Amino acid sequence: MQIEGTVAVVTGAGSGIGRELSVAFAAAGASVVAGDLAADGVRDTVDQITAAGGSAVGVVGDAASVDGVAALIDRAADAFGPVDVFVANAGIMGPPGLGDDESAWDTVLDVNLRAHVRAAKALMPGWVARGEGHFVSVASAAGLLTQLGAAGYSVTKHAAVGFAEWLSVTYGDSGIGVSCVCPMGVDTPLLGGIRDSPDPVARMAGAAVATAGEVIGPDRVAAMTVDAVRDGRFLVLPHPAVLDMYRRKGDDYERWLAGMRRYQGTLS
Repeated sequence: MQIEGTVAVVTGAGSGIGRELSVAFAAAGASVVAGDLAADGVRDTVDQITAAGGSAVGVVGDAASVDGVAALIDRAADAFGPVDVFVANAGIMGPPGLGDDESAWDTVLDVNLRAHVRAAKALMPGWVARGEGHFVSVASAAGLLTQLGAAGYSVTKHAAVGFAEWLSVTYGDSGIGVSCVCPMGVDTPLLGGIRDSPDPVARMAGAAVATAGEVIGPDRVAAMTVDAVRDGRFLVLPHPAVLDMYRRKGDDYERWLAGMRRYQGTLS
């Protein structure tokens, strides 16, 4: 897809990967709608883009809700035109372990999975009619491997990868591109929050991410994602080692599970 002249929506754009994705798409020539729950973060992202000569507007709201998705799409239409690229980036870690509160599971499912489903439901009919559009799912290496310590995060990231695959299979012959971004450790507030958590299980989850490989900057993830959209590629692996890990997992599942248990033991 030629990114210059397109309209891109980015959720979770107030910080971290979402901010860098917004900046990178704007630098590539897209008009950006930056969405987040944090008003200050949205304002700072928009200001950074416009100061560099790009075009951006912000939306403060919950991208996990049907109304929140509609607000992003409507704001894009009012400011720039129909959405060409939708980046489902907003994500949360969720409770450590299995969690004690069912509502916490509902929240992590809404943010990490249902937000993607709701955005796709709103956009796909129009994209199919136009014969173009690109959906970006920012998942995680946890969606190909797994996440120690946080069941909700691991489950929803696996589901996000599966949903992105389904979108590509179902709509790929209709001119719709899909990219699925699966990094390991990225220097973001989310990783910092769990590494510094008072909960020992959450800290173990953070240590697992931080020690599994290099912790990279969110700008690298953003640059690779923009390249993938431009080239029409599905899988984006900012940490190339993830592919080797994924292959070893599929080659011998029992050995991989035993190895993950040993790894967890070294972190506890």
